[in-house]
Amino acid sequence: MLVLEARNVRKVFGKGEVEVTALSDVSLQVRRGEFLAIVGPSGSGKSTLLHLLGGLDSPTRGEVLLEGRELGSLDDEQRSQMRRRRIGFVFQKINLLPTINAIENAALPLLIDGISRTAALARAAAALEQVGMQHRSRHFPATLSGGEQQRVAIARALVIDPAVILADEPTGALDRASGQRIVQLLRDCVEKGGTVVVVTHDPDVAAQADRHIEVRDGLIGFLPGPGQEPTDARQTAEP
Repeated sequence: MLVLEARNVRKVFGKGEVEVTALSDVSLQVRRGEFLAIVGPSGSGKSTLLHLLGGLDSPTRGEVLLEGRELGSLDDEQRSQMRRRRIGFVFQKINLLPTINAIENAALPLLIDGISRTAALARAAAALEQVGMQHRSRHFPATLSGGEQQRVAIARALVIDPAVILADEPTGALDRASGQRIVQLLRDCVEKGGTVVVVTHDPDVAAQADRHIEVRDGLIGFLPGPGQEPTDARQTAEP
């Protein structure tokens, strides 16, 4: 079953002489239970692609479907609700709220969605246990290491039981050991039936994925094997 699909997506920023095409007619499919890595140099369009897949931005042309629903057909409130309930986001900038503790940070998507505080905290506690942070649940972000903060951020993504986790450079600000722990947590999510799409510069992160694609100059390409040339990239990235 497809969880995410991009159909002939194009994204243009600016107009006239300052117009920049970030993505050109990109098509991509992500199946349930898959760990997909998107790699490529800085400025290639990979983070733009992730933002479109997550409904954080809208394509200039083309369609993005989450669980069969075309995001462009939704109004702002419906799209916000879809993000809040079906997509778990993990970013390089972890963005935990500094004035609330770990369990409250993990519960935040549920609290915003109107879930009772008691139920939200119970689900957050379970999510923190899943990432090995239950013993730090009452600690504030400033007292946690970078790796611990990112584990809380993953718990925050997991707490909604998302259709997909979208992670943008989740290990980029961490030391190697902490980064490996985060990658293993994402791998564990997939082993338990989850779906993960990660943008990364790190070959060790990409190596843990079931499949990886490269974004080059706004196009999707497929990484070559030994002695092969990269593809021209104007094709659908299907599983």
